[in-house]
Amino acid sequence: MLFDSHAHLDDSKFDADREKVILSMQESGVSYIANIGYDLESSRRSIVLAKRYPFIYAVVGVHPHDVENLTEADILELKELAKSDKVVAIGEIGLDYYYDNSPRDLQKKWFERQIELALELKLPIVIHNRDSNSDCMEILRKYPVKKIGGIMHCYSGSAQMAKEVIDMGLCLSFAGPVTFKNNRRGVEAVAEVPLSKILIETDCPYLAPEPVRGTRNDSRNVKLVAEKVAEIKGISFEEVAKVTTENAKRVYRIK
Repeated sequence: MLFDSHAHLDDSKFDADREKVILSMQESGVSYIANIGYDLESSRRSIVLAKRYPFIYAVVGVHPHDVENLTEADILELKELAKSDKVVAIGEIGLDYYYDNSPRDLQKKWFERQIELALELKLPIVIHNRDSNSDCMEILRKYPVKKIGGIMHCYSGSAQMAKEVIDMGLCLSFAGPVTFKNNRRGVEAVAEVPLSKILIETDCPYLAPEPVRGTRNDSRNVKLVAEKVAEIKGISFEEVAKVTTENAKRVYRIK
C-alpha cells in the first residue's frame, strides 16, 4: 500500500491515456493519491478527479508561478472550492526564486494570504519552496502552522533546516530527485529525518526517478522513491510503504 502524496494527474501530458493510467494504480500497489492544484483551473480539475475516483483526494491552491494576477476574489473562489468533501489541503503554495515567474513581493503576499486561508479553514498546507529557503522559513515562522500541519513538498533543503520544519509541525515529502546520483543533500535529509515525518511523492508528470528519469512520470513510480528511502534508512520497503502511507493519511486527515 503506497500513498503518492503529490501528483498532477490532471496535467495535459495525461490527456491521451489518463483513465488507463489511473485505473492501473491500485493493481500497482498505489492505494491513495493526492492530486494537487497549482491555479484555480487545475484546482477545479483536481476536485473532478477526486469525485470520480475514490482513492484520489484533491488539494486546491495557487502556485507561486501563477500569483502575479491573483486577486482577493480568486481567494474567495478558492475558499469555496476548499469546501468540497474530498479537498484535504491548501496547496501548492509557496515561493519559487529559481524561475521567478511572478514578482517576489507578490509571491510572498499570496503565500501568506493562502496560509491565512488554510488557518481559517483549518486545513493543512502543501508548500512549494525552490531556492527560497530564507524567505519561506521566515514566512512560516510568522504563522501558527503547527495548528494545521502540512507538507514541505519535494524537499530539497538541508538536514538542519529539516529539523526546524519538523519543529513547526510539518512533514517532509521526498520525490524522484532523492534517487538521482550525487544528490547528497537529499540522502542526508532522509537519513536524519524520522520516518514518522516522511512522505513520498512523484510530482508527476515531472521528476521521474531513476531508473526512468527523463520519461513521463506517474504515480506508480512512487514505489521507486519508497525503495530509495528504505535503502537509505536500512529498513524494509514494506515498513516505508506502511509508515509513509499512515503519515500522509494523518496529515491529510483521511480515515
